[in-house]
Amino acid sequence: MTTTVILGCGYIGRRLARHYLNQGSAIVGVTRSAQSAAALGAEGIPALALDLARDLVPDDLATVGLAGAQVFHLAPPPESGTLDLHTRHLVAAFGRLGHPARVVYISTTGVYGDCSGDWVDEDRPVNPQADRALRRWDAEQTLGRWRTASGQVLVTLRVAGIYGPGRLPLERIRAGLPLVRPEEAPWSNRIHADDLVAACIAAMDHGVDGAVYNACDGSPSTMTDYFFQVADAAGLPRPPVIPLGESEGQLSAGMLSYMRESRRLSNRRLVEGLGVELRYPTLAQGLASCL
Repeated sequence: MTTTVILGCGYIGRRLARHYLNQGSAIVGVTRSAQSAAALGAEGIPALALDLARDLVPDDLATVGLAGAQVFHLAPPPESGTLDLHTRHLVAAFGRLGHPARVVYISTTGVYGDCSGDWVDEDRPVNPQADRALRRWDAEQTLGRWRTASGQVLVTLRVAGIYGPGRLPLERIRAGLPLVRPEEAPWSNRIHADDLVAACIAAMDHGVDGAVYNACDGSPSTMTDYFFQVADAAGLPRPPVIPLGESEGQLSAGMLSYMRESRRLSNRRLVEGLGVELRYPTLAQGLASCL
């Protein structure tokens, strides 16, 4: 039986693990801390604590049956810098401990950078600008070199903003923090957690080797509209709005970085090529499942 290894077994990883457990598959969730691994074990998910930040990934990784396994790589990159050293350490471990047969890597649509609101498909040249996107692009390149050298299968999902039960910006809305005026807000994109899990499974089962798929619902809206819809669905007051020119100092550094990029993502390849049938193709449908 092929083992399924989920590196970075958190919000999405837990959902993936339950799918494979329900199928009777051999599954191992890998997480950074012993505390998180214990929490997974309490949920019935076999788990291993492993810190990819270490230069030499411990041989413990070999105990999960890594060679010939199917691996979901959801582990986050470092919190700073432009390189994903975690993925570099992981690939080095593959060389020492055995190559998985198939890897699905969860990247970000941020690698496209600012597209001035254009529609973007997977043929768009990457142009990562924020450090967080540069780290993901570094990971994509590292895994691409591994694929070429090892001859194993790699499928990449470039994922939009994830939302779902327990993953909505309700605290920010309750705090009354401002947003940019709707007419000045950039385009942004999302995917419901359940649909991302479905995309991950499809990518593992029959994604084309070397292919990239945008994982999004195909219904972009502005960042401000997203917060407005969440507030309305939750019965909360809509946040106040400010001109874009006054956002410096009033928005967090993270939010400001998102304000500097605007793009509308096509999911045609995900739906037609990978065959993913979205349960929540619009935000309104998805929010109804969250609240």
